[in-house]
Amino acid sequence: MLAIRGARLFDGERRVAVPEPTVLVRDGRIVAVVPGPAVPADARLVDLGAVTLLPGLVDAHVHLAFDGGPDPVGAIDGAPDSRVLDGMRAAARVSLTAGVTTVRDLGDRRYLALRLRDELADRPAAGPRILAAGPPITTAGGHCWYLGGVADGAAGLRDAVRERAGRGVDVVKVMASGGELTPGTRSYEPQYSVAELRVVVDEAHRYGLPVAVHAHACTAVENALAAGADVVEHCSFLAADGVAERPDVIAALAAAGTTVSATIATRFDRGGVPPGIAARLTGLMRQVGRLRDAGVPLVCSSDAGIGPAKPHGVLPYAMDVAVGRCGWSTVDTLRALTALPAALCGLADRAGRLAPGYDADLLAVAGDPLTDPAALHAVRAVYRSGVRVG
Repeated sequence: MLAIRGARLFDGERRVAVPEPTVLVRDGRIVAVVPGPAVPADARLVDLGAVTLLPGLVDAHVHLAFDGGPDPVGAIDGAPDSRVLDGMRAAARVSLTAGVTTVRDLGDRRYLALRLRDELADRPAAGPRILAAGPPITTAGGHCWYLGGVADGAAGLRDAVRERAGRGVDVVKVMASGGELTPGTRSYEPQYSVAELRVVVDEAHRYGLPVAVHAHACTAVENALAAGADVVEHCSFLAADGVAERPDVIAALAAAGTTVSATIATRFDRGGVPPGIAARLTGLMRQVGRLRDAGVPLVCSSDAGIGPAKPHGVLPYAMDVAVGRCGWSTVDTLRALTALPAALCGLADRAGRLAPGYDADLLAVAGDPLTDPAALHAVRAVYRSGVRVG
């Protein structure tokens, strides 16, 4: 048995008020959370000192195939799969060392994220747990068409979902609007109709798969909601001239209980925010607040890999953005980085909590992120499945 001790503990939902909290781990699973100083006689104690123990962070929106550089698409254009996969391995490792023990890859090339998922399943120190969507479904010439997921018409969309189900994806990703990484598309314009998105949702649900819908455009958000999407990614409400104010759509999202994955984790100090997003940044931050105030279920995610402001391992910076720019409390933000995205990813009984029966995915940071958001960057130790990351 392994006993991991700190000074404070946040269990994914609340601060646990016990002195010298100690997490007992056996065979990669949490057995108990107990107060110190006593530990079982057969336990090996690792006392991490004045740290806060938290569940490993869960990033529900990353792109491991993109390198986070100034031209992430060009970097893989024409590159052999072996080279792209090497870059994905490095990205996964960076994410893990930042304290992100689970990622959901929402767009790769030729299902490489599935290959990496299976490769890392038994190598917990090499990278996070991966859930993968494969190439995102998109229109001809649509956002991320170059990743190979083009599908048009009802029959084509059904076939696209069936192919992904046959490959063993964990989630189906569909692009309901244009995006900043694809010339010729506009983030504020929709790509698929409600009827087309409903084909994707219905077919995916037949296979027991959730559907994540990329939706920057206000109309795309409406379409995703009407089609029954499980989660709306970004949910930016973009219009040609800014950010649309649509309290009716926000109310409908709340009434439906549709989760929004707010990709707010950003390194603003590194630059590289797309001009179209930078010009709307104030409105986008305000919109996140409106969603929260209306009771829309929210998780914090990153879109890691798509540019310099979105490097791999950027998820902890969601704490700075949510608290500093959106006015969230620290405890609600930590929930949106741990237990809530774990539940969104179908891992409510395995990840995002420090509780008996859960995987021993732990993050230890110096200081107290419940009083100082910057503490989340001061990583002192990371464990995945009870294995300490080197």
